[in-house]
Amino acid sequence: MKGFGPLPPKRHALPLLILVTSLIRLVFAASHGLGVDESYMVAAGRMLSVGYFDHPPAAWYLSWGAAHLFGTEAPVAVRLPFIALFALSTWLMARLTAELADERAGFWAAVALNLSPVFGVTTGTWVLPDGPLDCALLGAALCMARALPLDGRAALHWWLGAGVCAGLALCAKYSAVLTLGGAFLYLLTSPRHRVWLRRPEPYLAVLTALLVFTPIVAWNATHGWASFAFQGERAMGLRFRPLAPFATLGGEALFVLPWIWLPMMLLAVRSVMRGPSEWRGWLQVCLAAPPIIVFALVAAWSSQRVLFHWAAPGYLMLFPLLGQAIAEHLDRAWVRRTITGTAALVLAALAVVGAQTGFDVLGGSLTAIARKDPTSEGVNWTSIRTDLSSRGLLGPGTIVGVPNWRDGGKIAVALGPDVTVICLNGDARQFGVSWPAAAFAGRDVLLLIPETAAGSRATLAPLFERVEALPDTTIRHPSSPAGRELGRIAVLRGTRLLAWPPPS
Repeated sequence: MKGFGPLPPKRHALPLLILVTSLIRLVFAASHGLGVDESYMVAAGRMLSVGYFDHPPAAWYLSWGAAHLFGTEAPVAVRLPFIALFALSTWLMARLTAELADERAGFWAAVALNLSPVFGVTTGTWVLPDGPLDCALLGAALCMARALPLDGRAALHWWLGAGVCAGLALCAKYSAVLTLGGAFLYLLTSPRHRVWLRRPEPYLAVLTALLVFTPIVAWNATHGWASFAFQGERAMGLRFRPLAPFATLGGEALFVLPWIWLPMMLLAVRSVMRGPSEWRGWLQVCLAAPPIIVFALVAAWSSQRVLFHWAAPGYLMLFPLLGQAIAEHLDRAWVRRTITGTAALVLAALAVVGAQTGFDVLGGSLTAIARKDPTSEGVNWTSIRTDLSSRGLLGPGTIVGVPNWRDGGKIAVALGPDVTVICLNGDARQFGVSWPAAAFAGRDVLLLIPETAAGSRATLAPLFERVEALPDTTIRHPSSPAGRELGRIAVLRGTRLLAWPPPS
């Protein structure tokens, strides 16, 4: 079989991989609407800021820039920077693995990265902080790997490059500090490279990273440390669940794909057993371990659910080990079949999701296996703007109130950037920073309450002098021949918002 033999892949194999996978992502990005988290980031990020409530600004800047560059918040437009970043991540993975092993291993590490859904699908396509995070971390790891064997000015340049990339990673997601801590762990435990701790270059890299990150620190300092506090609270809790770490690791395995996760973890264990004497494997383990271990342990006591993709940067650093193993065993038929079968499975899954969200091919049959039809989360709710506009409810200066940030993102994207949306909830996230409800006291508000949040209707009514119920609006599939109804939204006219926050 050509391309699977003992020789390295041809020089055009990696560019071809990047081109083909990027085209697939473009088609997939155009096939479905923005998800809940994506809609929230696009809508709440319409107001440019140095910092944001949930995460550092990198992902927010990318979606804001794309929307303004293309003049639209269409899914494929705001996702384009993230698709481009993953193309760069694929190249960086190949270069990092080539630095730690060889070119052939680099190609197969890049292939495996694209086949893992948590990386190749979600990180590689959707508007999430993970795209810029992973790209910057790979850049930092590559710069460090190149700096370690060098000396003099050449080493300084690579260390400074690592510092810039580390700062950019922190500007994407605060959890980058775990992987960066792994770099310090490596220098501390590696007899071969511990000498760097007595030299100025790594410390200059740290100062460079902090310099890049300083504006986010300044924003937090002037906003009550809101973003740091919000993320820090996710690790707090008073309950002990000894089995939760295993459930977290199991969920991460599903996100990575079990037949990718298991060999990757076995290779990591082998590198741990070999220890620092085999410095390349030890470096990867040191970079990978902190996110994987920390989030598994946090799951044991945190009062909040640990999401499975949080530890993904840890697994990201193990792909070079996997790429090297694949390259060494390509002569085995089961390895080739696994690669081909995984590619077919991922493509089939993308086709099913794209067909359902794009054309509603399955209709309402998904409700037979799920409590709620997930199609509503995969399409933009454009039908509500059409309906409300036809009823004259979206005139100039209209203020729309929503009961929570999740529905607020979907509604705000559907209504467009010319409609101001405020979140009437104590947990308003970035909505509460960009458009604080208190600033609209005394104004009339059009309340939109999805049926999934129907209980909030009684909570919101006392906030106004008077509330008038209007006919509901419906969420309809934009491409379904019959405009299949996916959900209903209660419409109320609230006269004069009395105060926010509400009196206790």
